[in-house]
Amino acid sequence: MAKLLLSIVLIAAIALFVSAKKSGDVTELQIGVKYKPETCSIQAHKGDRIKVHYRGTLTDGKVFDSSFERGDPIEFELGSGQVIKGWDQGLLGMCIGEKRKLKIPAKLGYGTQGSPPSIPGGATLIFDTELVAINGKTSEDGKSAEANSEL
Repeated sequence: MAKLLLSIVLIAAIALFVSAKKSGDVTELQIGVKYKPETCSIQAHKGDRIKVHYRGTLTDGKVFDSSFERGDPIEFELGSGQVIKGWDQGLLGMCIGEKRKLKIPAKLGYGTQGSPPSIPGGATLIFDTELVAINGKTSEDGKSAEANSEL
């Protein structure tokens, strides 16, 4: 009887582990660079005021927020705790125009409490991000992107 109970517990533990892996949950911050400009003379550092476009999804693909759809990037001071820790860590060193995919574990996102109703507790968050500006500069030479397109 004890062996049967132990076997059932072991099978349940394995099934739980496999389902967690399949769901796309992560335990550490994962940063994927999707696009990086050829030249990068300005990088985002702690204390910089940056503008970022983003699309946030859960591991099932459900979009919970998107500045791309609103056409209004978020602006904040990097590393100051104004956003979730996964962003403060995952956006460091980005270049203007760079695109990254961040997979953020719950401990660096909204934790066990989540952000109801859109984000459940313990959720891994996936963000597609694009750095638009650093300290008011929107391109490598300090001109706006619109001014550069007119050259």
